[in-house]
Amino acid sequence: MDAALLNTLGDELFAALRGRHTLAPLTERHPAISVDDAYRISTRFLERRLAEGEKVIGKKIGVTSSPVQEMLNVHQPDFGFLTDAMALWNDAIVDLAEQRLIAPRIEGEIAFVLKQDISGTTITREDILDATECVLPCFEVVDSRIDDWRIRIQDTVADNASCGVYVLGQGSVAPRALDLAEARLTMRRNGVEVATGLGSAVQGHPAEAVAWLANTLGRFGIPFLAGEVILSGSLVPLVPVVAGDHFDLDIAGIGSAAVRFI
Repeated sequence: MDAALLNTLGDELFAALRGRHTLAPLTERHPAISVDDAYRISTRFLERRLAEGEKVIGKKIGVTSSPVQEMLNVHQPDFGFLTDAMALWNDAIVDLAEQRLIAPRIEGEIAFVLKQDISGTTITREDILDATECVLPCFEVVDSRIDDWRIRIQDTVADNASCGVYVLGQGSVAPRALDLAEARLTMRRNGVEVATGLGSAVQGHPAEAVAWLANTLGRFGIPFLAGEVILSGSLVPLVPVVAGDHFDLDIAGIGSAAVRFI
């Protein structure tokens, strides 16, 4: 697609984020958009955020597990970039308006913190475990600048993988301290259990998903960097969020996280 049009669509997504409004699906307005086009749109979207002073501090994988794929009717993973403006910590109070969230949904994930740079297109699960300082529990609050979450893969890719904010929890372990595929996550909303899942829900093993992301980024010449946070994908289905909700989760053998919304 024409580069000027791709930039215009990236600008539209940026304006939607800042204005806290949604757009008609890009794929309905421009059916010829390819996934590669969508990544170029997302690059423009990110450039606009960086120009306002945000800094990239990590990456995220989206749509990795079957429950999430079925819920969104999107059947392949995607990726986005994490900036410092998205980062929150355990027991955060998230003001939906202040964070410009429109139709948020929450996920429970395992986050990887890297201790060394890694790049290429033949990276394995073992390479990821070697490059990881620790893993910790995490909430990702996904959001969509697309009307009513009517997304195809190109829409969510262009929209920075539908990322809103994320909350890193407490407790961390070395990546080989336990079998991450068997790690069980339990998530509660307002004290009531709403979802459980295993690490194996994410492409069989969370580090497998992170390796997929490293290799995908490698084809674009984008490395993982020491100190970055990598969100590996949700172990459970997405749960809608409204003001007044309090969520907490624990991942057996790793730790816990909590967040409140106002």
